[in-house]
Amino acid sequence: MKENICICWLRRDLRLNDHAALYHALKSGIPVLPLFVFDTDILDKLNDRKDSRVSFIYHTLQDMAQQLSLLGSSILIKQGTPEKIWQEVLNNYEVKAVYTNHDYEPYAQERDLQIASILSAKNIPFHTFKDQVIFEKNEVTKDDGTPYTVFTPYFKKWQKKLDDFYIKPYPVEKYTPNLFKTGTLPFPSIEELGFNFGVLEIPPLDFENKLKGYERSRDFPAANTTSHIGIHLRFGTVSIRYAVRKALEKQVEKWLSELVWREFYMMILWHFPRTVNTSFKPAYDRIKWRNNEAEFNAWCMGKTGYPLVDAGMRQLNETGFMHNRVRMVVASFLTKHLLIDWRWGEAYFAAKLLDYEMASNIGGWQWACGCGNDAAPYFRVFNPELQAKKFDPQNVYICSWAPEYKQQKHVQPIVEHAFARERILKVFKEALNPM
Repeated sequence: MKENICICWLRRDLRLNDHAALYHALKSGIPVLPLFVFDTDILDKLNDRKDSRVSFIYHTLQDMAQQLSLLGSSILIKQGTPEKIWQEVLNNYEVKAVYTNHDYEPYAQERDLQIASILSAKNIPFHTFKDQVIFEKNEVTKDDGTPYTVFTPYFKKWQKKLDDFYIKPYPVEKYTPNLFKTGTLPFPSIEELGFNFGVLEIPPLDFENKLKGYERSRDFPAANTTSHIGIHLRFGTVSIRYAVRKALEKQVEKWLSELVWREFYMMILWHFPRTVNTSFKPAYDRIKWRNNEAEFNAWCMGKTGYPLVDAGMRQLNETGFMHNRVRMVVASFLTKHLLIDWRWGEAYFAAKLLDYEMASNIGGWQWACGCGNDAAPYFRVFNPELQAKKFDPQNVYICSWAPEYKQQKHVQPIVEHAFARERILKVFKEALNPM
């Protein structure tokens, strides 16, 4: 006879501490089996079978399985479509309830509705919890209940609503005896997953040590004082509650505001899902993009003739990371200097960034283009050369990623800044003010 269990379905929450769904599952008193699905609906769309994000997930799950083995438990690892895997799990186990954390992206919502329907047909409760963010959906709104579309008032309301309750950790450790005693379950090999990657070198999670100088030097890419917490928030290897507590303890409001920008964009995506494919400001969808493929490829490869742009793109291509200041510069350059659709750049970042978050990436690209909510105005066109002089005055960052500039080799820019600026102002003006 099968033993009654409940499933804790892990997705973007790959940790065993301060975990909302895991805490509630364990507290239910029914033995808990953690489950992770390598979702082929997502993986089959990846171009690179050495994708470093899959490597990060894989090695993180290995670490979690090792921790669980010390408690006599393990993680059930499966690969396939969620629908197929859940049918299989329900055939093999006597599942009494399923616990998981909310996911706000459009595909995730469709997936969860489908699985909820499968579970409902078998009278299995499907419990979901807030875990990725401090405040979600309609928790921070204007006084009339409508969503904010400008960050500053949102941030003020967010701070006003915050108290210790919202950042208190979930004491998972108290209830770990309720884990399902599985012994060691099979762990699929890399080859079985259809991928081919080695050990991924991710900078250690030491953001606390970087917070001291964050406000002073965060805009200088050579200083390497940004937190690199993005990938850990993306896959939930660190709790957002922990990150916010540290920001408050160390009184680094600028870093706190960056964490809140992430929630702001998630809230925008939740309320305005159309922004996945269309501009928040619909008038910007009338822009006549040039979309020159040769120029786009030059941008992708870091061969534009603008040192800061080239250094940033090569850092991205080589490491899967790009400094945030440089992200703004390269995004502005693509959309405004080259008049290439922001969606092209957003898709390239989606394929390359280790810390890719749909909401933040779309929000950031629309901000840089001018077509998003609370965006930089379209007539604000970053001058990449002035940005380099201001934020990389000694060319340390530039020369580390684009060494030809160190030898002062002449690289012909693919477009002249003053010309590009006049062109973008004309094109945007015509689109936004049609006769």
